[in-house]
Amino acid sequence: MSFQPASTALQRFTVLDLTRVRSGPTCVRQLADWGANVIKIEMPEAGEGGNPADFAARHDPDFQNLHRNKRSITLNLKSPRGIEVMKRLVERADVLVENYRPDVKTRLGIDYDALKTVNPRLVYTSISGFGQDGPYVDRPGVDQIAQGLGGLMSITGEPGRGPMRVGIPIADLTAGLFAAIGTLTALLERERSGVGQWVHTSLLEAQIFMLDFQAARWLMNQDLPAQVGNDHPTGVPTGRFKTKDGYINIAPTPAMWKRFCTAMKLDIFDHPDFATPLARRENRARINEIIEAITVARTSADWIDVLNEAGIPCGPIYSIDQTFADPQVRHLGIARTVTSAALGPITINGQPVTLSRTGSSLAVAAPEMGEHSDQILAWLGYSPADIATLRAEKTL
Repeated sequence: MSFQPASTALQRFTVLDLTRVRSGPTCVRQLADWGANVIKIEMPEAGEGGNPADFAARHDPDFQNLHRNKRSITLNLKSPRGIEVMKRLVERADVLVENYRPDVKTRLGIDYDALKTVNPRLVYTSISGFGQDGPYVDRPGVDQIAQGLGGLMSITGEPGRGPMRVGIPIADLTAGLFAAIGTLTALLERERSGVGQWVHTSLLEAQIFMLDFQAARWLMNQDLPAQVGNDHPTGVPTGRFKTKDGYINIAPTPAMWKRFCTAMKLDIFDHPDFATPLARRENRARINEIIEAITVARTSADWIDVLNEAGIPCGPIYSIDQTFADPQVRHLGIARTVTSAALGPITINGQPVTLSRTGSSLAVAAPEMGEHSDQILAWLGYSPADIATLRAEKTL
């Protein structure tokens, strides 16, 4: 079967993509961008609920970003013939990724227990809102709900302003990334055992994991983190500071405290209220006020030059257009162009990881619905007449 891999790294693996919305496609995008032969299985337009259950229309930036480097087949999984085709795909697949509600896949007969009998080597990856069992198993789960339930909104935003969501769907995205890591781990383990397994994660688990040191503060010491706005939860004086023409971020580590004071011409290095990290944390408001009284006198660019010269972490606070115009961002080349048959050249984000020999590329744009159905079915051994029959039966 002919496909154009985005990399040689995962080229030997075939992945069945039964995902919708964001968390699942994020997982599969990782595999596709590193060269896996990804077959996106979509309900045909004639099927019930068949048009994609995605946030974005097919030609919108969101869809194009999530579904590049894949091929598409339409398949009605509510018909016996559709399930027959599905099982033939599973026979040849290494991985299946899905993010249906836990009960849906069982009702369709495509759950892990059903498909591992078809292919015992299959790595079956599931993403859900709250887990595959438990008291919330039947609840619908989306990113913002996981941000709230997972504690993130309680520590995001300014004190006294109420809970605040993060500006990206971080539970969706991290669940997808963790699912990809789990999938790759299972593929590595399969090289030893020869047997696949069920990999599953949830938006809630991913979100709680991402609390990281904030969770550890509570779990180990019952230290309940609070909202601190643009300030770092524990590091002082890490935060946002006003300048003559805008704002900058400044983030000296404790080891840089003396050097920072010298660069800023602050005569407070050995003041007892600021001399230790704990003292600075207890007097955060005062030290921030002292620093900002100085930073407002010069431009952001001036301060960035001064602090970088002293080796102090600092940087501008950009809008997204400014981010992509930055010389370092342009040098890294993370924004890449791919040609879509429907849209022409489009620019989207590439992978943020570089492999020196087997790098990732944007090989092909997101597919049209069912664009590769005939090609994929021919690979499975269906004749042109068979395919015509499947189409007439509305299996495709």
